[in-house]
Amino acid sequence: MDPAAKHEVFIQGVTLSGQTFRPSDWAERLAGAMSCFRPEGTAGGIGAFIGYSPYCVPRVINGVKCVIVDERLRESAPMAWDFVMNFARDNELQVAQACLLPNSPDS
Repeated sequence: MDPAAKHEVFIQGVTLSGQTFRPSDWAERLAGAMSCFRPEGTAGGIGAFIGYSPYCVPRVINGVKCVIVDERLRESAPMAWDFVMNFARDNELQVAQACLLPNSPDS
């Protein structure tokens, strides 16, 4: 496996029993709570809180609200990683792991 590949965890807004998770803005709330956890050297200061952390972003994938969590969060802020993973576990949300490979030179 390519060590430079980006590993991510997808927390889906669907419970293990198949129900849509509520409230409807859960993904934005979770990502907002994680917005201060950013890679070293990224912009800070006034207004920096307005955007999401690149480690934890809300998305809609195939009509399902998700939060995409970069596994680099585990190394940079283990307690934040535990918070996000415990949120998924405690709310019985479906979780999937993915590895995004860089584009090949042939494509």
